[in-house]
Amino acid sequence: MKEKAKRNIVFKALLIIGLTVLLLIPTFFINTLVQERMSRQKEAFREISSKWAETQTISGPILSIPYMEYFKDSIGNIHKEKKYIHILPDKLTVNGEVFPEKRYRGIYEIVVYSSKLEIGGIFSGLTAGNPGIAAENILFDQAFVALGITDLRGIEENITLNWNKEKYSFNSGVETSDVIESGINAALKLNKNDSLSTSYSFNLKLNLKGSQYIYFTPVGKETEVTLFSKWSTPSFDGAFLPDTREVTPGGFNAYWKVLHLNRNYPQSWINDKYSLGNSAFGVNLILPVDSYTKTDRSIKYAVLFIALTFLLFFFLELMNNKIIHPLQYILVGFALCLFYILLLSISEHLNYTIAYLIASVMTIGLITWYSNSILHYPKLAGLIAGNLVILYGFIFTIIQLEDYALLMGSVGLFIILAVVMWYSRKIDWTGLGQLPKLME
Repeated sequence: MKEKAKRNIVFKALLIIGLTVLLLIPTFFINTLVQERMSRQKEAFREISSKWAETQTISGPILSIPYMEYFKDSIGNIHKEKKYIHILPDKLTVNGEVFPEKRYRGIYEIVVYSSKLEIGGIFSGLTAGNPGIAAENILFDQAFVALGITDLRGIEENITLNWNKEKYSFNSGVETSDVIESGINAALKLNKNDSLSTSYSFNLKLNLKGSQYIYFTPVGKETEVTLFSKWSTPSFDGAFLPDTREVTPGGFNAYWKVLHLNRNYPQSWINDKYSLGNSAFGVNLILPVDSYTKTDRSIKYAVLFIALTFLLFFFLELMNNKIIHPLQYILVGFALCLFYILLLSISEHLNYTIAYLIASVMTIGLITWYSNSILHYPKLAGLIAGNLVILYGFIFTIIQLEDYALLMGSVGLFIILAVVMWYSRKIDWTGLGQLPKLME
């Protein structure tokens, strides 16, 4: 008789393990649904950005001076080709404030911004910018300053360049895409005699719109960028992190200082020999961890939910002489899986914490009611409800944490294993005829 009981227990344990693995299939499809909703959120972001302005990277200003290069072909004919000297400023300072705002496309929340930037600096004498090029071949009267802006739709007002004592208006587009592919330019009238030794100071004001990111390239021999904003959840990103930063519930203040020695291109070159792209840095105006990300993280604990709940039911069977049919295990497992669909759908319309509370109360209430119906023992149903409350509360705490999530998770799992071992010690696995009752 005992041998038969042992075989039944082993068979039931293996069956429960199989059901746990089987129930991971619906959680996989639920996770696919979460990914689909996240993809739709990204589409909503792209749609709003396409009408407002895309993410912005500001490069420059860069002084470009064309020159003529003459060469002979194979039969001795002389040809000429127009090329460009690109010169970066010795000093570049950017001071600005970013004004984020939330926009909505259906149920999806997107961050866009407008900004007010003051850009200034100094170009030193141009002699260093034209080594080996005869002065008479340099077209100083065709020089221009280019300012790279990723999405020109974000420009809110006309821009005037103050160049020493002169004022120049910017025009749309760039004359050459050697360094900047998208931007604006201001034509200068440099004097040949002065250009080789005179230093030029410049400044301009730029009111720019964009979406989520705002980046800068450190084109100055010394580049300093200072940004202010009332956005409380920034992510500093790109090739350089701020030298100093302060993030409070009221906003952030960040300061970068980058030297020419920190990047992989010189202060001047000819044509498209170097690229600025990999040196950009700035800030990402992220939303706090959104509901899709949190739901996705919670689904990763689905196997823990299912396994621990089934283990609890299994122990209650052994320790209280109750019999639970495998179909009833499956129904309880489906209820646990349904929790994630409830969480996903409710969190799209309500705060995630409230959505988690509603979904967990509905799930715990359903399983408690069903447990009481099949066990006919309110105390056991209450024990199940209590364990589920602790489990859902534990998972919610882990989801809220980021830096300490792994630590809390590992410690929590250790405690759960210790509790399981503590109660399982009461079971006489070699003689299943005498099983203690937990509730007595």
